Amino acid sequence: MTAPHEIAIPDEAALVAAAVALGAAEVPGWSDEEDALARACPAPAPSRGATAALRAAIAAGDDPLGEAFCRLRGPERRRPDGATYTPAPIVESMVRWAAAGARPERVVDPGAGSGRFAVAAARAMPRARVVAVERDPLAALACRAHLAAAGLAGRARVVAADYRTADLGDAGGRTLFLGNPPYVRHHQIPAGWKEWLALTARAHGLEASRLAGLHVHFFLATAVRGRPGDGGAFITSSEWLDTNYGRLVRELLLGPLGGEAVHVVEPTATPFEDAAVTAAITCFHVGRRRGPLRLRRVASVGELGALTGGVPVAAERLAEARRWSPLTRAARAVPPGHVELGDLCRVHRGAVTGRNATWVVRPGQADLPEAVLFPAVTRAREIFDAGPRLERTDHLRLVVDLPADLDRLDAAERRRVERFLRRARRDGAHDGYIARARRAWWSVGLRSAAPILATYMARRPPAFTRNLAGARHINIAHGLYPRVELPDEVVERLVAALRRTVSVEDGRTYAGGLTKFEPREMERLAIPDPFALEHAA
Repeated sequence: MTAPHEIAIPDEAALVAAAVALGAAEVPGWSDEEDALARACPAPAPSRGATAALRAAIAAGDDPLGEAFCRLRGPERRRPDGATYTPAPIVESMVRWAAAGARPERVVDPGAGSGRFAVAAARAMPRARVVAVERDPLAALACRAHLAAAGLAGRARVVAADYRTADLGDAGGRTLFLGNPPYVRHHQIPAGWKEWLALTARAHGLEASRLAGLHVHFFLATAVRGRPGDGGAFITSSEWLDTNYGRLVRELLLGPLGGEAVHVVEPTATPFEDAAVTAAITCFHVGRRRGPLRLRRVASVGELGALTGGVPVAAERLAEARRWSPLTRAARAVPPGHVELGDLCRVHRGAVTGRNATWVVRPGQADLPEAVLFPAVTRAREIFDAGPRLERTDHLRLVVDLPADLDRLDAAERRRVERFLRRARRDGAHDGYIARARRAWWSVGLRSAAPILATYMARRPPAFTRNLAGARHINIAHGLYPRVELPDEVVERLVAALRRTVSVEDGRTYAGGLTKFEPREMERLAIPDPFALEHAA
């Protein structure tokens, strides 16, 4: 057999031609967009030998069209559509879990891509009809061809539409929802869809944040479509376990979606070839009585099996927890000679200005009293560049931090501040969400200078620096505040230990490869005891 990578599909036109040659048009649901792609295709049909090689690869369980699609549209180009294709071992684990349950009459893949879940599920469940939903017309063509070449055209349909509003037809019995919903961050989701999320959630007695990513939309759309007896498994980024905007998913799993289990795959397992992310496989049964969810964390894809493991966690405990990912971790014993950072320091994120364009200025930019201008770390890069010690502030920008009570200013200072505030009001600084939530909209409320500053989100381990310059920090950094006064030499050893021992594996990784440490997560870091090091010295 010819290996998939040896089958020549040099460009998108060749991919269209290959899809047509494999029988894409045989699968019902052919859309106008796909028809236009096929008609306008300038590439000749592949040779008999090439077509036969593609069929043989598909018969062997490979996905040569999906591999070609990912190669022709690299990660950067696919990222705006959230198109991250799922490796075969993960598909196999999820299908094994599904096939072991009640036999569905229909399988719905809500973000089908090239049809990896659709084909695998159809093979494992030979009596089920398959509905693959895919918005991208080129991917939809590849999905049709994959299904046709696998001999599944007679019981499959591809719907080239957005899953949230797609017409899936009559279920005719139990439905299994299975797949990898696209990951798109809220910045790239149109306002109209954010409104759809909020209104749809409200109609079901729930609240939704407009900061939610697209995978949250897909969970909600599935809960709306699902009927008692339906089931499903989705693989997504794990961030919904902890974020405020993921609360909707957590409430759905404890309510109408009937969550059964969550399996977290560490980013070090590289669950996706082209995205560093902490992934979560979520299994659910619509209409399931509220009860414990099984939570599990695995270090490798090979440990997933048929998704049967996990520690039961009571629904009441899950409902009370603000974040779920700590519940997936076994309690880690602190090694001898180590302490948790939180035993020594409180960790606080910096203040949110609400509008950096107003409240963060360069020296000499704002006509304001020096007493309200504070040199501050306003970019993570400034901590990375500082090394183990931040010893000067002349390169830093200033944060305008006015007192809530402006009567504390003398008459001359008050006039300068009021001129500044008139400009700020004209710019809308008073009307943002953060400003409206403050006691006084003009008062940022910086914390005192933290002796140690840390980055908390990057594509590398966090950086720690000793803040000898006394710089303030905003919400791009964490401040570490010792619980009791520490001698200088102990602080020095503490920073050195943090810089030496903390790795990305200690945080949680989001789609796109960003690793994040929330304040409480950072406090749980186990580090060599700096006092023990002092005694050893």
